[in-house]
Amino acid sequence: MISALLQANIPRLLHNAPDSTTAFKNAQRTTMLTERIDFPGPHGKISAKLDAPDGTPRAYGIFAHCFTCSKDVLAATHIARGLASLGVAVLRFDFAGLGSSHGDFADTNFSSNVEDLVTAADYLRDHYAAPQLLIGHSLGGAAVLAAAQRVPEARAVVTIAAPSDPHYVVNKLLSGHLDTIAREGEARVKLAGRDFNIRQHFVEDAGSHQLHEKIATLGRALLVMQAPQDDTVSMDNATRIFELARHPKSFVSLDGMDHLISRREDAAYVAGVISAWSARYLGAQAETGAAHA
Repeated sequence: MISALLQANIPRLLHNAPDSTTAFKNAQRTTMLTERIDFPGPHGKISAKLDAPDGTPRAYGIFAHCFTCSKDVLAATHIARGLASLGVAVLRFDFAGLGSSHGDFADTNFSSNVEDLVTAADYLRDHYAAPQLLIGHSLGGAAVLAAAQRVPEARAVVTIAAPSDPHYVVNKLLSGHLDTIAREGEARVKLAGRDFNIRQHFVEDAGSHQLHEKIATLGRALLVMQAPQDDTVSMDNATRIFELARHPKSFVSLDGMDHLISRREDAAYVAGVISAWSARYLGAQAETGAAHA
């Protein structure tokens, strides 16, 4: 379901929604700045980048990257920059043990991801402005669903190719290693072409989170984005998230895109859709709407 606001604004923002290459080029013309930031987290330094418009942002948001990815993966970079070019400042950060953040990945799990995300929100609140928009890609999408109620200023949540439950990642990506992990306490697993140590606590922690109640009581506007062709996280996950959530909620099919949103023009399209959809809930426009409610 796409709101009337989304239908009205996508053509204006993207000029021609199917031609997402044009959207990307137009977004790139708008001046924006990227600032490197480090701040303390539960496992040590968290490395981040803040993409912001050259001027006063209409709102601040956070982007949580995909499982075993980083803040510099193409989807995170170009979606954040696309939103910045449209007036929304976005903080993208590396989860502990990944990218330039401190910590050992083997010591992390879904719960630590959620804590990193809440820490990032606290940093924004203390140094810039509290995030009103939370965006999560893949397992990062599950993390924003789990963390949203701990960010009271958050008004809108976006999931991109997100599992409806963190244990889906265990079943999908680690099933062939579970016996070894149970027997040895850990296993060396190749994910996205790189080797990672996965320990038993990661498996147990993923199974301890039941997101259905978090989703049902989210209390924020929700946009679910999913590609039907995604062969990493199935459409069933997006359907479940959407069905569990209460209104206001919207669903956008990312037809033809892969799980990692690996084409720049696709990332620009996603950024444009998020900007149009979230405008109703962010910044001055949201406050004006609330005053007239």
